[in-house]
Amino acid sequence: MGSEGPPAVTIHATGFKKFHGVSENPTETIVSNLSEYLKKKGPPKGLILGSCSILETAGQGALVPLYQTLQSAVSGKDSESSNSGRVILLHFGVNSGATRFAIEHQAVNEATFRCPDEMGWKPQKIPIIPADGGISRTRETSLPVQEITKALAKMGYEVMTSDDAGRFVCNYVYYHSLRFAEQNGIKSLFVHVPLFMTIDEETQMQFAASLLEVLASLY
Repeated sequence: MGSEGPPAVTIHATGFKKFHGVSENPTETIVSNLSEYLKKKGPPKGLILGSCSILETAGQGALVPLYQTLQSAVSGKDSESSNSGRVILLHFGVNSGATRFAIEHQAVNEATFRCPDEMGWKPQKIPIIPADGGISRTRETSLPVQEITKALAKMGYEVMTSDDAGRFVCNYVYYHSLRFAEQNGIKSLFVHVPLFMTIDEETQMQFAASLLEVLASLY
């Protein structure tokens, strides 16, 4: 009998490209450099970093690469039966007005874009997934956001729990991801980060690595 402990958690990460008003999206840098950063730092125990994808900052325009990421997360899970269920979809988005990190608890089935997305789409008060019902429907992550936030705050990060991921592309992607996660027995989490001029790149990379460590230990 092996005493290998629980199987590793596989985390698939996404960030976003630049968009209106944000010429350099920190999440593109964070997610693009995450694998290399973890190699240098030494990856957290019990963690496998799966795909790292950068999405267009567009509602419908993000869906094809998003669902490719989601499907690959599930097909990977099926092929490694020992990893069954221990998969997290981790999405990073920027909140340019924020002064700290925010762990998002839920997404709302409403697309009301304050400005057109990068493909020119500007929906107003429409359900993201009509089959889910009206625009007041919410989906919540099954990960323990309060515990995650507390653990990161203990490490010295400026971090909070949030119940409002907005109504723009971040919320749009999170809602699709939460629905997919629930249907496929995996987990999903969205994290908002500030601009690099508010919290510098090195601190944000450290935060991302610490977040992976916390997720691996709590799941």
